[in-house]
Amino acid sequence: MVRIRGLQKSFGANLVLDGIDLDVATAEVVVVAGPSGSGKSTLCRCINRLETAEAGEILVAGRPVPAEGQALARMRAEVGMVFQQFNLFAHKTVLDNVALGPVKVLGCRPEQARRRAEELLDRVGVSAQAAKYPAQLSGGQQQRVAIARSLAMDPKVMLFDEPTSALDPEMINEVLDVMKRLAADGMTMVVVTHEMGFARSAADRVVFMDGGRIVEQAPPEQFFSSPRSRRAQEFLSKILVHG
Repeated sequence: MVRIRGLQKSFGANLVLDGIDLDVATAEVVVVAGPSGSGKSTLCRCINRLETAEAGEILVAGRPVPAEGQALARMRAEVGMVFQQFNLFAHKTVLDNVALGPVKVLGCRPEQARRRAEELLDRVGVSAQAAKYPAQLSGGQQQRVAIARSLAMDPKVMLFDEPTSALDPEMINEVLDVMKRLAADGMTMVVVTHEMGFARSAADRVVFMDGGRIVEQAPPEQFFSSPRSRRAQEFLSKILVHG
């Protein structure tokens, strides 16, 4: 579903992605882990061209990611993105937030889009909030609305860029539970996260990055029990000591 070859990205003199090669199969859940500053979020943002790489190629569903214009907008409709911040429209209701994209981008009829939005809000567990505005919701509820909004575009792949990092601890699991259900339903997912419990239980593969490179990748049970690289061993010893 996603094929990345030779991806390179710098911010000024800082090389953030240094020749990334990565394949993500249809219905696979890939968790991208690593220390802060390792390039994880930049990789995620390059897939739908929120960041422009200097070198390399990215294909989604067999097609190169377009550089700009309507073709890029159409491709972005196929690649859902959920950020740390929820990016909901403050002046629109929860239901309208979810229904807007299919009407504006996909040309759906408003009543059809609203029905679909109601189904998706129910799926992520916030149907009772449909008439409210984002500011009236908790952070966890807002993030679940953001997931529903992405799903409304019927994406082929979902990208999650640290979706729980802005949430209070008690709200994290309600978002992760929605993501686990998506994974179980066969959604192709690339998830940048520090939530190693999610990686253990929901990922098909953990990709560990450091210094702009993929240092190692393995199924979760192998990665957590016997990481091969010294860098991954150090990383896990620090984050799992309190786990």
